[in-house]
Amino acid sequence: MEFAVTILPSGRRFVAEAGETLLTSAIRQGVGLPYSCRDGTCGTCKTKLVSGEVNLMPHSEAALSPAECAEGFTLPCCAMPESNVVLETDRVVAADMHPIKKMACRVLEIQKLAVDVAIVRLQLPGSDTLGYHPGQYLELALKDGTRRNYSMATAYGTRELELHVRHMPGGKFSGYVFDTLKVKDVLRLEGPFGSFFLRESAGKPLILLASGTGFAPIKAIIEQMKTKGIKTPATLYWGCRSKADLYLHEWAERAARELGNLAYVPVLSEPREADAWNGRTGLVHNAVMKDFPDLSGHQVYACGAPIMVDCARASFTGSCGLPADEFFADSFVTNHAHTAATQSPVPA
Repeated sequence: MEFAVTILPSGRRFVAEAGETLLTSAIRQGVGLPYSCRDGTCGTCKTKLVSGEVNLMPHSEAALSPAECAEGFTLPCCAMPESNVVLETDRVVAADMHPIKKMACRVLEIQKLAVDVAIVRLQLPGSDTLGYHPGQYLELALKDGTRRNYSMATAYGTRELELHVRHMPGGKFSGYVFDTLKVKDVLRLEGPFGSFFLRESAGKPLILLASGTGFAPIKAIIEQMKTKGIKTPATLYWGCRSKADLYLHEWAERAARELGNLAYVPVLSEPREADAWNGRTGLVHNAVMKDFPDLSGHQVYACGAPIMVDCARASFTGSCGLPADEFFADSFVTNHAHTAATQSPVPA
């Protein structure tokens, strides 16, 4: 059985099959609903259900609370249609999104820049290309079917993909990367996924906010700004525990010098004595609020630990005047069943 789905105010339409989530149907037909984790964890796809009936599968109350359900909101990543449906969101991505592909890539390099962070570079097949918006993510699959999501850390246009992998204790995929994966090995991927990418037409000053390996998609956006000559003022805040966790600190400093319109503010929450750190300390979103008490005219792109993303969203919209629809986020959620690095770049 099929049901018609209409999205307001854009008027975009697609068909959803019974037993298939609204988000899965939208992705399959090239309709760009906002999303990240795809498993009811992050809340990125939260949308107003104007009319129709859906079967809402189990999900995190942090993503969609009972009060929000009562107000008529739903999570398309967890909602299966039981009738024709009308949704309302002004964040539908343009119809010209890059198609989702499956391909096998060869490992070019594994570079361990911190005790628990590895940069993995992959070579695209010579006969194929992968189009994506910098900030999006892909899914990697092991031979046993284990799948994990990782943000692409480079701008579109090269023959290589760069992934930032954090070694999670007991993490099946990250353990494989750190202990078994070798140069010339082949990894199978599918993508691109996600609606976390720069809205170039807005022209508003940017706050680029990262914690840990949430820096990966932010790095891709910065590379995009450089490649395309985007002159929008931007400030990069990268929060980590200690200086060693700023695994591309020199890269960020160099990018700020080269772009001219980018400022870089590293923030350490637990600097070590050996760091001899004279920079900013504390929680990274608090550093943003101190520097930008009025964010009413900005856009924010935040990626990293869910607690950082959630605190930043609440604080920026509640205390700094940031419009809720100008906060774009990817939360990295560690996985047992599915990991969304949170975007989905999953550090598991």
